[in-house]
Amino acid sequence: MNKLILFFGLFLAFTASGYSQKFALIDMEYILKNISSYETANQQLEAISKKWQTEVETSQQEVQNMYKTYQSEIVFLSADQKTKREAEIVEKEKAVQELKRKYFGPEGEVFKRREALIKPIQDDIYNAVKEISDTKGYQLVLDRASASSVIFASPRIDISNEVLSKLGYSK
Repeated sequence: MNKLILFFGLFLAFTASGYSQKFALIDMEYILKNISSYETANQQLEAISKKWQTEVETSQQEVQNMYKTYQSEIVFLSADQKTKREAEIVEKEKAVQELKRKYFGPEGEVFKRREALIKPIQDDIYNAVKEISDTKGYQLVLDRASASSVIFASPRIDISNEVLSKLGYSK
């Protein structure tokens, strides 16, 4: 009877260990910081974004100047001239809003450039993590940088350096 209980206990222990799940962590900020092409892409995005932001701000300043000029000359203008100037100001404001949307909107140029420059890097990281997970049997890989609910995680389960070496960046 004792042997049967011992055998059943061992069977349960082996069965439970077979169902254990393996977890790993990555630190996406750390990984991205060590990928030079990501830094280059970010710098390109920042440069073009600043250029476009300057263009938008210049256009906004033009609208403000038009409005100030209109305010200072309003007493000298006829009703037709007032209407014409107001229409010009409104038209210019619409053009500025359209320019903002074109560059910085949800489907704007910045978004498209980010997709073109950053998405391939993120896809490479995802594929490397997936390959490591498949090889080592991880059922779950969390990103330490974005998982604010992770209070503590052992550095032993951090596979960030493995991901970097899989991508060809030795650390």
